[in-house]
Order: sequence, then structure tokens, then C-alpha cells
Amino acid sequence: MSVIVRDDLVLSHAVVTADVTAPFEHIDIEQWLKTLPTHEYQRCAPGDHKAAGYTVDDDGVPMSINVEMIGAGLVIQQYRYEVASPHYCKMVSISDVYSPAGWTTTQVIWELGMEQLEGDCLRYVNTVTSHPTEDFLKFITASGQTFEQAAAARQAASGAHCEVETPHYARSIAAFALARAAESAPAAVPATAPAA
Repeated sequence: MSVIVRDDLVLSHAVVTADVTAPFEHIDIEQWLKTLPTHEYQRCAPGDHKAAGYTVDDDGVPMSINVEMIGAGLVIQQYRYEVASPHYCKMVSISDVYSPAGWTTTQVIWELGMEQLEGDCLRYVNTVTSHPTEDFLKFITASGQTFEQAAAARQAASGAHCEVETPHYARSIAAFALARAAESAPAAVPATAPAA
């Protein structure tokens, strides 16, 4: 099924940051995302995050599948990795959205980035942008809603959701980096007893 994205229209846009302490050289957002346990994903937005998983698309591109509530909508994110690196990932999804009025689709762009402020002082930047599809525009018209009304509702819901998940994501990525740092640390050499 072909989906037409209206990237000339912005349904919502949120940028939220959170500061953490972790060794920058051990930050690996790509690996964190590919190995994110579903229960850790749930802890990042309690009540809203339902499940997470990793798969690949038909063409072999890695994908992150996230199931979450955003406002009153159940959203099934099917993120394709457009950019994947240790300090920055850009994920793009044609997402299925179930609302009280039925099913529709939107495009969601999720950008995850970690910036080094100084030493181990880091800033996680969580950016989520949503664009309507043609299907979405028909859906809201049939529901008697204007684009402006739909965008205002989505902006409020997405903004609030990002405020909740961002600090949790930041701490989870930092913990993943600290665990990697501990694994790569040289083993302590046992002291030898002095000769008698």
C-alpha cells in the first residue's frame, strides 16, 4: 500500500532535553535502541509505553517497533533506521494510529542525540516530528475536524509525552554506557603475597 506523506504540513514537533553523566566514548544510542528490553521501554513512559521490539524491513533495513499511547491514540511506530550511529539516530516511521474514531496513519520522525557538554556531562536531545498522510487528512475531514484542531491536539499530546519519556531515555542510555564502560575496563590484577 502506497502512503503519501504531506511533509509540507507539521502535525506536531517537540524537542526536549535532559542532562546526564556518563562516559561519552561509551555512549551507543544505536546499540541501546537495538537491544532495548520491552520492560525498560515501558519504564521510560509508565502507562504510555506498551511494547518495543527490533526487526528488519523487507529490504534488510533495521527497524524499531514501538507500541505506545500518545494522548487518546494507540500508536504503532514502525521506525526505519535512516541514520544510525553511537551519538545520533534518525528513525522514520509510517505509524498506524488507532483513535476512538478508527484507524489512520501519520509519519513520525524520531531523532535521538547525545551531546558532550564537558567531560562526562552530557545532554540528551529527544526530537519528535509528525507529518500527516493523505489518509490522515481524509480521516480528520470525515470526523469533522480541521487540520488546525488535529494539529493542536497532537502537539499537546506529543509534547506532554516527550516531557515524560526524555529524562527516562537519557538515564537509560547513560546506564547502558556505564555498563559498557565497566565491561571494557581492564580486570584488576590480584596482588601477590610477599615472599616469606
